[in-house]
Amino acid sequence: MEALEQRWSAPRLAIYNHKGGVGKTTLTINLAHAIAERGHKVLLIDSDPQCNLTSYLIEDGVVDDLLDKSDGPDGATIWSALKPIVEGLGQPKTIHPVEISGKIALIPGDVRLAEYEMELGSLWGECFQRKVRGFRGTASLSLMVNDVASRFGADVVLYDTGPNIGPLNRIILLDCDYFVVPAALELFSVRAIKTLGHTLSNWISNWALISDLAPSNVYALPGSPKPIGYISQRFRLYRAEPARAQASWIPLIERTMKEDLLAVLKRLDKSLAESAVPPLQLGAVPDFSSRAAAGQREGVPLWKIDHGTDAQRNEAHECFLRLADAVIRRANIAGL
Repeated sequence: MEALEQRWSAPRLAIYNHKGGVGKTTLTINLAHAIAERGHKVLLIDSDPQCNLTSYLIEDGVVDDLLDKSDGPDGATIWSALKPIVEGLGQPKTIHPVEISGKIALIPGDVRLAEYEMELGSLWGECFQRKVRGFRGTASLSLMVNDVASRFGADVVLYDTGPNIGPLNRIILLDCDYFVVPAALELFSVRAIKTLGHTLSNWISNWALISDLAPSNVYALPGSPKPIGYISQRFRLYRAEPARAQASWIPLIERTMKEDLLAVLKRLDKSLAESAVPPLQLGAVPDFSSRAAAGQREGVPLWKIDHGTDAQRNEAHECFLRLADAVIRRANIAGL
């Protein structure tokens, strides 16, 4: 493809926590639909080689067909776009997103994205050697997003990420303007947030060094992801409030976000923490239990499933619309 090297104006947002099992994919899908209902065009990037986002939104037969053809000339997955980088053949390939609705499009995931992630380690090292190939390869996902987002006219790009701190998530976070931390109300989420600040600080610091080495006229990642807050997830409700044992984790998560994420990033660069203002909790998504499973089976947001009552569907709808409003505000998402 002829890469669009002027960064597309839509903010890029990662739903990121390197701890697994916090419901990132379900959150991403429902948040995308709610943002779209507010009038904004959303480009979803399935950047997890497990392809859960793609499997949620596209029926199994179509997913199988996409994966079977992804390595060929008609390939249309994220791997299809990035394969030329791994093979050393030049620019990312032009692909067309799958239209989910008039305002939502998806770049489908692919298990072979893991091959691109393996290549990223050596590409990162080549950046330190001032090799153009390293910079082009490291920025290739961003270049591909520029191209697809510009053709779709996206108002926001949402990355669904895998639960790890590997090289793929490193370049995704460095490509993002903002990120949100999904957090279950339990000890392991608190521990994950404690390490997240130091991980991001290292990524950002190293990229700042690399950027200073970049040859002129080479497209590079912005390298300054800003947290906008966290989302409490998967808790049980008791009289419309989180159960007492789980609710007790909220102040601890709030404090850990301040002391172990924001404070660490602020020491690096004050501007990195400017978008996260109290309260840091953007919203609270309870455990929708069987309704979440129904949403996955039907490939729709929770308020459009056949399962449950109208009251339950309205509850989910209002929950995600409130969350979407908070994200739109803090991530400066401006619709057309």
